Amino acid sequence: MRRDYLQPAVLTVASILPGMIGWSGNVLLLPAALGFPVLWGHARSRYVAAIVSAGYFLAASRGLPQGVASFYASDLWPGLLLWLCASESFVAVHTVLWTNRPDHRPFRYLVAAALMAVPPFGITGWANPVTAAGVLFPGWGWWGLAAMTAGLMGLVTRMWPAVAIAFTGFWFWSAANWTEPKVPEGWQGVDLELGASLGREASIQRHRDLIATIETLATGGVRDVVLPESALGFWTPTVERLWLNALQGTDMAVIAGAATIDAAGYDNVLVTLSANGGGVLYRERMPVPASMWQPWRSWLGKSDGARAHFFANPVVTFGANRVAPLICYEQLIVWPILQSMLYDPDLIVAVGNGWWTRGTSIVAIQRASAIAWAKLFAKPLVLSFNT
Repeated sequence: MRRDYLQPAVLTVASILPGMIGWSGNVLLLPAALGFPVLWGHARSRYVAAIVSAGYFLAASRGLPQGVASFYASDLWPGLLLWLCASESFVAVHTVLWTNRPDHRPFRYLVAAALMAVPPFGITGWANPVTAAGVLFPGWGWWGLAAMTAGLMGLVTRMWPAVAIAFTGFWFWSAANWTEPKVPEGWQGVDLELGASLGREASIQRHRDLIATIETLATGGVRDVVLPESALGFWTPTVERLWLNALQGTDMAVIAGAATIDAAGYDNVLVTLSANGGGVLYRERMPVPASMWQPWRSWLGKSDGARAHFFANPVVTFGANRVAPLICYEQLIVWPILQSMLYDPDLIVAVGNGWWTRGTSIVAIQRASAIAWAKLFAKPLVLSFNT
């Protein structure tokens, strides 16, 4: 009887560790998240599987309450509510698919991982352990993803110790030989520390300051520059002309975050600028749910928030390069990067505006995720964030 109470308690406490350690923002600690399928496979009831899933997910997404409070300039209660609501899909999927038949668990876990990787459940499919493939199997590409998938299935069986030992060996070898993804020659991602003013401060002087930053980089041989999400604010003809005039006589090209707006809502976008012209390069496939993407507003007769272009423009052309773009939230979920990799791009460009995440590990986790995927597919990576 005592053991019946002890095992769920131990699994509940233990489930927090993979979430906290694996999603701490250190890319080399991502494989710690693989502790979750082991604990899920050890659950003796559906109830315990639910508790284990909740413990892991809530620990992995622990920065959300504080981040939401900062975003809305409110207390922690809205963030706590969103935190709990966001966990529901993860917990529900892993609870429903848990089974007390050990021989069925590998397939059930595979289905759960797949559901949390694609819409609709994948919309809040953060902290997917499959992200660790980039640390364990750098450069393996789709074969590495297949090896990770097979290993995840093995971790929920009685063979889990052997699988865990094999994964640990790959982990240590990778850590001993780890190098960061390369930045393509002539490219530069610009990190800014402009806080909440980025994208909201629309003065000409702000744009001139950004242009001055670009011009400084040109003296160092940089030709392709990436600015963070929302760097240009609203994309208007006036903003476009200002930048095009500034870039005349140069061979520089810029990718920058902006927003396009109309009566129905707005798009979170990346635009391209050079002496030859400018325009929208990429429309975000998955904006942040609730704070940006609010499809229910149309039911109330109001304008939508940010539009989600779920499977649109996975790869865009920038000069002679085919680029896989990831804006902010897209770095935390699985399907955008895997969809992009199906088209074998030349590099990955990942941008974000994380001023509201100060005091949390959210931006560090976004960077770690982008690095892990770039390493898995051996792609150069350009990062640009505002904090």
